[in-house]
Amino acid sequence: MRTMLGRTLREVSAALKQGQITPIELCQKCLSLIKKTKFLNAYITVSEEVALKQAEESEKRYKKGHSLGDLDGIPVAVKDNFSTSGIETTCASNMLKGYVPPFNATVVQKLLDQGALLMGKTNLDEFAMGCGSTDGIFGPVKNPWSFSKQYREKRKQKPHGDNEDSDWLITGGSSGGSAAAVSAFTCFAALGSDTGGSTRNPAAHCGVVGLKPSYGLVSRHGLIPLVNSMDVPGILTRCVDDAAVVLGVLAGHDCKDSTTIQDPVKPFMLPNLTDVSKLCIGIPKEYLVPELSSEVQSLWSKAASLFESVGAKVIEVSLPHTSYSIVCYHVLCTSEVASNMARFDGLEYGHRCDIDVSTEAMYAATRREGFNDVVRGRILSGNFFLLKENYENYFVKAQKVRRLIANDFVNVFNSGVDALLTPTTLSEAMPYLEFIKEDNRTRSAQGDIFTQAVNMAGLPAVSVPMALSNQGLPIGLQFIGRAFCDQQLLAIAKWFEKQVQFPVIQLQELMDDCSSIFENEKLTSVSLK
Repeated sequence: MRTMLGRTLREVSAALKQGQITPIELCQKCLSLIKKTKFLNAYITVSEEVALKQAEESEKRYKKGHSLGDLDGIPVAVKDNFSTSGIETTCASNMLKGYVPPFNATVVQKLLDQGALLMGKTNLDEFAMGCGSTDGIFGPVKNPWSFSKQYREKRKQKPHGDNEDSDWLITGGSSGGSAAAVSAFTCFAALGSDTGGSTRNPAAHCGVVGLKPSYGLVSRHGLIPLVNSMDVPGILTRCVDDAAVVLGVLAGHDCKDSTTIQDPVKPFMLPNLTDVSKLCIGIPKEYLVPELSSEVQSLWSKAASLFESVGAKVIEVSLPHTSYSIVCYHVLCTSEVASNMARFDGLEYGHRCDIDVSTEAMYAATRREGFNDVVRGRILSGNFFLLKENYENYFVKAQKVRRLIANDFVNVFNSGVDALLTPTTLSEAMPYLEFIKEDNRTRSAQGDIFTQAVNMAGLPAVSVPMALSNQGLPIGLQFIGRAFCDQQLLAIAKWFEKQVQFPVIQLQELMDDCSSIFENEKLTSVSLK
């Protein structure tokens, strides 16, 4: 059973068809791991009854030989900012605590239509505003790699001060719960959302694959919006092939989302690239920033050399407007946040305070109680940028800079580059106590430095784990592709993944061997339903 959890989606699907394991047994094993590792705080809501009922239905189909496909009977998880019919959807905020949507997000419905088992809703930064999964009302998410033998041995050699219990690593964010859930083998795939790197960032820190599809390839209907013009449902899995399988299910036009592509999407069957000598890989010189850790820089160089060693062309390229990207993103992000958060007024759904002095007083008190400081701060910034006297100087200029940033990528790809190779994050995952020393805005600017420009350009990108650091922690690298060339991008990422052989199974063995450690850990807030 332990090795079954380490297999790919297609391998597990084949095992289910051959009767080596049943959907109910697979579901129960994952539920057991969720309970054993609940101190990670990866899940806000565990939908045990729903998952077991879905497993029973899946088992009936398998017995009749009517499997729905590669996801039938496969445990998955969903970030808690996707609407799920009959299951609480909170966005890790007091504003939506207790809210139960009457419908499923399109991507959730597509997974269920393929027979996937919904294990639960995963933790995040409140309304997906953050890069650490530390700012939600249900508490921070702990990185499973915090408890690896190598890392635990390393940290024993360092003083912990007076708070050793908090000497664990962040997952990255804002989809940290989904990344931790996949990394801890509690599900085979999880949905995240990616507005500026929120899928790729935690994927790099948790040693999993994080895919941000092209904008418009996957429906946003039912994803509670942060930034409509940049939000994309993301996919977290343990290998590139699995991400391609899930993308093949999710991609395509949705009549409920006018931003999705109109053309039919071809099946995502990744070729096994054996010859990459004709590829041209671009290395953006602007991404070599002073804050980049020496270990990440070294692995970045080794990855480039790996492509060169098999005959691929590796060239330095320029994205000249990169230095303006973070500021541009901040203006546009907060402006759209201010607009999107206006719907939470205490009248139609969500939290409502008891003040009845006036409508305006009720609005103000509801939003003060419902939103945390991070969300309120972004709303205030966005409203400032959208003021009549500021609109042209901030929002309009930021839109113009966004076009220049997007054109930088277009120019590079038009020059013959097939994919860009960059770091995903500045360093390996940080200890929680070190991470929270900085404010949310500063942390997000640092965490999204290599990722947010991709969202402004609407391009596909994927973070692939490459190796373990000297501390025994995952480091991932990012591949960026042309718009709607997601399949080609994933094929390149799959070739790279095969070459580097990241030790995923090592973590699975760790999770099983260290059960006594897990059981003794202090539990954090989690709702088992």
